[in-house]
Amino acid sequence: MPLHDWRDDRGWESVHLLWLAQLLDWVQPRLPAGYRAYLGSVPALTIDTPNGRPDVSVRQWAPAPQESSAVASSSGEMEPGQETVATFTLDPQHAVHIDLHGQLIAAIEIVSPRNKDRPSARERYLGRYAGYLRQGVHLALVDVLPRPVGFSFADALAVNLGFQQSPCPALYAVSYRVGEPVPEGTILEMWHRLLQIGQPLPSIPLALDAQQRIAIDLEHTYHEAARRAYLD
Repeated sequence: MPLHDWRDDRGWESVHLLWLAQLLDWVQPRLPAGYRAYLGSVPALTIDTPNGRPDVSVRQWAPAPQESSAVASSSGEMEPGQETVATFTLDPQHAVHIDLHGQLIAAIEIVSPRNKDRPSARERYLGRYAGYLRQGVHLALVDVLPRPVGFSFADALAVNLGFQQSPCPALYAVSYRVGEPVPEGTILEMWHRLLQIGQPLPSIPLALDAQQRIAIDLEHTYHEAARRAYLD
């Protein structure tokens, strides 16, 4: 199915969820023995500090009236010392995760508008994607959203991780295999696929280790997701 023009992102949420489900269905039967694929999410923590002040509020609890020493001791141990409100949320965006014996091995992430609609969101999700690679997790990252113009997580990852690559503007699919440490850093193998509106999507490898890779059929999985979302 030709790639839609997602400058109008109405209907994206349905396609996003269905595409992840299709990717999961594609990956599961192709994994070697011992590997497991599932839809996972990653906790996201942000602490904004405008004007040098943390974005938290603190309430001190007043001591409870002491009816007896036994009651006071019991209630004092059970009551919190303070209550805070911090900017801590569970990231609502899911990804396809692959693990081996309980260890996260690889991930497939599909970029959503909220991942890059604001500078703070771009910084947060750049940290998420770079975090996979810094922890040795192989990553396939797909971005079919042309907005904002001029921003690319693939390019930002190259800057963040300190390696050279040709410009990779949205729209793209990029896959990274985190390799072995060397004196200069860490070997990183990459596959880039530039995408075009109105054209079918390609396949891209996803590494499981130094030798094993599975081909992710972006066209088939996207087609099924769009069909089920009534976009075809």
